[in-house]
Amino acid sequence: MIPVSRPYLPDRSRLNKYIDRIYSSCCLTNNGELLKELTLRLEEYLGVTNLLLVGNGTLALQVAYRALGLGRDGERASEAITTPFSFIATSSSLKWEGVQPVFADIDSETWCLDPGQVERNINERTVGLVPVHVFGNGCDIEALDRIAKHHGLKVIYDGAHAFGVKFKGRSILQHGDATTLSFHATKLFHTIEGGAIIFRHRDSLDKAKLMINFGLSEDSSIVSLGINCKMNEFQAAMGLCVLDDIGTIIASRMEICSQYQRSLEGWVGFQRHNPSCTKNYAYFPVLFDNEAELIKVKKALEERGFFPRRYFYPSLESVSHIAAFDTIQEKSRRVSEQVLCLPVFPGLSMAEVELVCELIKKCVSRTS
Repeated sequence: MIPVSRPYLPDRSRLNKYIDRIYSSCCLTNNGELLKELTLRLEEYLGVTNLLLVGNGTLALQVAYRALGLGRDGERASEAITTPFSFIATSSSLKWEGVQPVFADIDSETWCLDPGQVERNINERTVGLVPVHVFGNGCDIEALDRIAKHHGLKVIYDGAHAFGVKFKGRSILQHGDATTLSFHATKLFHTIEGGAIIFRHRDSLDKAKLMINFGLSEDSSIVSLGINCKMNEFQAAMGLCVLDDIGTIIASRMEICSQYQRSLEGWVGFQRHNPSCTKNYAYFPVLFDNEAELIKVKKALEERGFFPRRYFYPSLESVSHIAAFDTIQEKSRRVSEQVLCLPVFPGLSMAEVELVCELIKKCVSRTS
């Protein structure tokens, strides 16, 4: 079976060296030395400051919302504008924190939140924007930041797919009041489970540090409301070991994605990439002419042992326990019904990539 993504497992002997340090220190969690080292190395690699490691990517979103003051204002429920074309955690984490997701439609070519649609959905209850860098493709950051500044809104970017991406030569993770990352096992960079928040301001980072450790200060005084969101030392060990190999991981993914691009040009549609952004090759999504064609391709691939995935389906405004309104977001609905992510991970052979492409070509008509 060849899945859409396979967790990268680093060399066992190198991982053991990191784990030996855990055994030597007898420190398994609570801001241990490996976690501190991983924080510093990630800040250096990503070109950011104010990075906070947490237990997973969904917690990263929840902590970011709390730290930046999104939430219920007295008896009035607050709202945040976000995209319906994303993984469910983007919106369910808002709802969990008492913030109603309000969906604005996407750009039909970049598949990211459309700033024009955002503007028309802002009202007196709106407290923030939660755009997503979909498949690592940077949003229209400058337009979204202008809108937020004009209306006095917080911006939390869901950067789960945007590890290592640069916007105009600088880390895309520096934008907004915060950007979150997911370090789930299937991600480009992972810590088995895990996540991070990059804050614009140091005071937001300091507030979040208290929040993820039960609201306890360094002297164990209880100074604020908090929960437990800490990353442990074994997660950090895996992260350090994967980070050692990150250049090789990205190079392998780039080779696979480039081969897909060359072979499938003219047969399927592609996401229009933000020209101001670099690529990290985290995913390779393709767009079919209609849902029936997608289903035909998916079935043909699965019969040969390839398991692509419908990221992201369905469009989230159709999920009744998340959406407050039943307004159809037409572009998101259409894209969600036509997009399929193909297998991309180190170890996938070029022969397997070519077989995927040949199976797709047998199922579709040329688009040009």
